[in-house]
Amino acid sequence: MITNFTDKDVPDLAGKTFFITGANTGIGFEAAKTFAGKGARVLLGCRNAEKGKDALARIADTYPGADVELVEIDLSDLASVRETAGIVAQEPQLDVLVNNAGVMWNPKTITKDGFESQFGINHLGHFALTGLLLPKLEATPQSRIVTVSSNGHRLGNGDLFWEDINADEEYHPRKRYYASKLANLLFTYELDRRLQAKGSSTIAVAAHPGASDTELNRYVAGPMGVLMRLMTPLMRRFMNTAAEGAWPTELAATATGVEGGQYFGPGGRGELAGPAKQVDSSDAGKDPAKAKRLWDLSIDMTGVDPGL
Repeated sequence: MITNFTDKDVPDLAGKTFFITGANTGIGFEAAKTFAGKGARVLLGCRNAEKGKDALARIADTYPGADVELVEIDLSDLASVRETAGIVAQEPQLDVLVNNAGVMWNPKTITKDGFESQFGINHLGHFALTGLLLPKLEATPQSRIVTVSSNGHRLGNGDLFWEDINADEEYHPRKRYYASKLANLLFTYELDRRLQAKGSSTIAVAAHPGASDTELNRYVAGPMGVLMRLMTPLMRRFMNTAAEGAWPTELAATATGVEGGQYFGPGGRGELAGPAKQVDSSDAGKDPAKAKRLWDLSIDMTGVDPGL
């Protein structure tokens, strides 16, 4: 079992190509910077072009000559996801797709395609992106699909709101976030089962950052958002930095010995901080019947069938 993994354990990545969503800030940016510093070609998937250009500049400042490129993507718009997948699919190879971008605890909003935004962005957008890029990934030997979940997947009682998937009747920001993160794990495990059944060399794995000091709470509105932003400076000594929070993602994406269907997170108490290691998910996250139902629903909602 892999333990005590940090960015210093990331191997040489020369000749490999990575695509990371949400790469202009937080976990995504730190992982992108690490991969670029190890010689990979890194495509930074960003919704905001100006922030994406700033991220490119910051990586170039640290690693002059790094092979990094901005690819715009709006995961709340399936037309944008399709367009971006078409661009990325033109790459000669795609060794690693990192489904990292996300929103958390935001007020109720609806995506351009009519989906509740946390489920739509955190899960459905990445489901569609993965399905569209799967031919390119499978054409690249030993490729990996890394999806970033959260310890919050344990807190929603295994509820995915099947009968109210778009929150037409009820919306609770935290519960919907927990459901989206549970969906990330169910998707990962189901995807890897189907890849293995096909005999593919592509694997699907998941990671979570624990308690990390990122900008994710910028979406949290109201008194809870104010409280979180006030508490963060006091909690920093118990949290990973954004760079440290990227360690599980970096392990999942690059470490030798990683196997399909594995899940990685911080190795400290409660999986809140510390170097990365292999961890376990909730029983709900491993429910194959629930995973198949989510798979079929995701195809119906996005119109993207991964063909597995």
